[in-house]
Amino acid sequence: MITTDVETGRRRLLALIEGARAVLPFTGAGISTECGIPDFRSPGGVWTKNAPIDFRDFVARRAMRDEAWRRRFALEEQFGAAQPGRGHHALASLWRAGRAPAVVTQNIDNLHQASGVAAQDVVELHGNTTYALCLSCAARYEIAWVRERFDATGHAPDCACGGHIKTATVSFGQAMPEAEMRRAEELTLRCDLFLAIGSSLVVWPAAGFPLLAKRNGARLVILNREPTEFDEIADLVVHADIGDVLAPLVSH
Repeated sequence: MITTDVETGRRRLLALIEGARAVLPFTGAGISTECGIPDFRSPGGVWTKNAPIDFRDFVARRAMRDEAWRRRFALEEQFGAAQPGRGHHALASLWRAGRAPAVVTQNIDNLHQASGVAAQDVVELHGNTTYALCLSCAARYEIAWVRERFDATGHAPDCACGGHIKTATVSFGQAMPEAEMRRAEELTLRCDLFLAIGSSLVVWPAAGFPLLAKRNGARLVILNREPTEFDEIADLVVHADIGDVLAPLVSH
C-alpha cells in the first residue's frame, strides 16, 4: 500500500511494528534533514554545488586533501550544531524497548548515537564525519585538532606515522567497511520487519538490504518523501514527513 496520509501511515506502521518479532531500521539522509543536516543528492544538495572527491584523488594529491578538509570545515556549523530529530528519538525508543536490536544507517552525522542508541548498535555503512582516522595506522583524531593545524599551516595535517588523516567516512572509490556490511547483512536476515527510512535507495551496495530482507520473507516498509525504485515491492510505503509519521513512537 502507498499512502501520503500521515494518519493512515502511522496507523499501519504501528500495526506492523506491534506484530513484528525483530524490527530493523535502515536510515538515510531524509531522517536528518529536519535537524539541519544537508542532503547530498537532492536538488540544491551538497553534491550539486561541489562534485565529491574520489578517494584515489584524496590519497594521491595534497591539494585534494586540503580541499576535502576545507569542505568539511565549511559544514562544521551544520554538523556541530545538529541535534537528533523526532525520527531519531522514535528509533531510539524502539531500540530501548528491545524491539530493534540495532540501527543500520547510511548517514555519517552521529545523530543516532546522540539520540541514545548505543554506539555498538549503530551500524554505520558510510562511516562517521564527527572524527577522523589515519588511513595508515587507524589512529583517531578529533576534528578540532585537525582544524587547529589546518588553520595554522593552510594544509591538512598528516599522522605521526606519516599517513594521511581523513574523516572517518567512506568516500567515492573507497572500499565499504567489511565488518559493518557483514553485520548489516546478518541483522537483515534475522529481522521480520525492515524499515527503510529517508533513503532514496539508489546507493549500492547498501540499497540491497531492503531487497534482501523482502526476499528473505520480512515485511518491508518504506518511509520517504519521494518515490523509490522499491516502492512496488514494499508492504507499506508512506510518502510524508518522516518526523510527523514517526513522532508517536517516541511515547508509544
